[in-house]
Amino acid sequence: MTTDLNLWFDPTRCFIGGEWVKPNGQRTLPIENPSTGETIGAIARGEAYDVDRAVTAAHAALDGEWGRMSALERGRILTRIGQKVLERVDDLARLEALDVGKPLKQARADAVALARYMEFYGGAADKVHGETIPYLDGYTVYTLREPHGVTAHIVPWNYPMQIIGRSVGGALAMGNAAVLKPAEEACLTAIAFAAIAEEAGLPKGALNVVPGLGEEAGAALSSHPGVNHISFTGSVGVGILIQEAAAKNVVPVTLELGGKSPQLVFEDADLDRALPFLVNAGIQNAGQTCSASSRILVQRSIHDEVVARMSERYAALKVGPAASDLDVGPLVSARQKEIVSGFLADLGGGRIAAQGRIVDGVPAGGHYLAPTLVAGIDPSNRLAQDEIFGPVQVVIPFDTEADAIAIANGTDYGLVAGVWTRDGARQMRVAKAIKTGQVFLNNYGAGGGVELPFGGIGKSGHGREKGFEALYGFSVLKTVAAYHG
Repeated sequence: MTTDLNLWFDPTRCFIGGEWVKPNGQRTLPIENPSTGETIGAIARGEAYDVDRAVTAAHAALDGEWGRMSALERGRILTRIGQKVLERVDDLARLEALDVGKPLKQARADAVALARYMEFYGGAADKVHGETIPYLDGYTVYTLREPHGVTAHIVPWNYPMQIIGRSVGGALAMGNAAVLKPAEEACLTAIAFAAIAEEAGLPKGALNVVPGLGEEAGAALSSHPGVNHISFTGSVGVGILIQEAAAKNVVPVTLELGGKSPQLVFEDADLDRALPFLVNAGIQNAGQTCSASSRILVQRSIHDEVVARMSERYAALKVGPAASDLDVGPLVSARQKEIVSGFLADLGGGRIAAQGRIVDGVPAGGHYLAPTLVAGIDPSNRLAQDEIFGPVQVVIPFDTEADAIAIANGTDYGLVAGVWTRDGARQMRVAKAIKTGQVFLNNYGAGGGVELPFGGIGKSGHGREKGFEALYGFSVLKTVAAYHG
């Protein structure tokens, strides 16, 4: 085991009630470096007992200093956390690259985004207002937005820092006390975030972190009767289990699940602008992104040109270890590589149009897979229907605007879509017709968009994170009706 991680915290401990404590079972889980396949350390393996302690500590925080703190003071602490994240950007990027396998430049962008979330929610904390409602003579009616109480946050392994920022940041800004269960595949930056928050002066119990297995710590957290709201990002299957567990306690849930996001390319599109977005949105983080654009729908008159130009870009892609900082890193695990390879083993009548290149000399134990562009796929094929969660994109031709909309809406998912056309009227028509939570016109992703509400419909989930909408989701609306005659 390699243990030279240069950490300023102990990942084999849980962070509960402002204290770094060993998990009740004294057990750990291995940390694997996807770039090499080597075990490089260990994290705490929390269980139900630890989750219960964390929930109890969160309630104590609400009854104590954190619960009495003004929105202004909460905001200042979140802003201070953001500043300290910026001071640790290089450290956090290194840990994320080691843990997830993403190239350093992508990991660094995630660390900067985490800081930005803290800054945004720090500034927004005292700007969530109620309203007065005109009512009967002799009454004054107004509304208040109050925290749910204890919020549970179960985050995935693909973007730990970003999802902690948009989820935990919003919850803390509204005055909730949070219990965070990071994915067992990638816990380092989640635990590091707790250490940074402690250093920034976050009151004890406002944030608690319990690493562990989903079926142990995650299941205990989602079913805990002391939890008042759950935020989950991950697979559809696990999302269903969490929603079922929450339903038994009548607890609201925000779910951000899978996606099969299309980009629609019409014949009048500016291809020079579109092409980088078409490719990058599919291969970023080795395609392990809920909002990855895995379907490229192209009007038939320009289909062959788009395939040819995307193929040129694919052929230039280089895949290697995270530290090499190339275009694409490894997949997170051997299991994930097996899943993605299974999709490519049966193209269902399609053809591989182009692939990137795994550079020479990569470690034999790394989970590398060449980015793959597939053409000639029918919209009903599973490569065009199911979330692959790897660096694979399919190109599908369409004839008319109506065809494009039908294909775009022809999956169980509805997370993100991109539309490429110079026709302003078409932009408006298609944006309204596509059934997704976000639509980007002549761009894709809008640079991360901390301010932009994010979430899906259908099997992509429900509820919204990011922006002010997240603050509304992490609060309860109370109506006060005062009779004064």
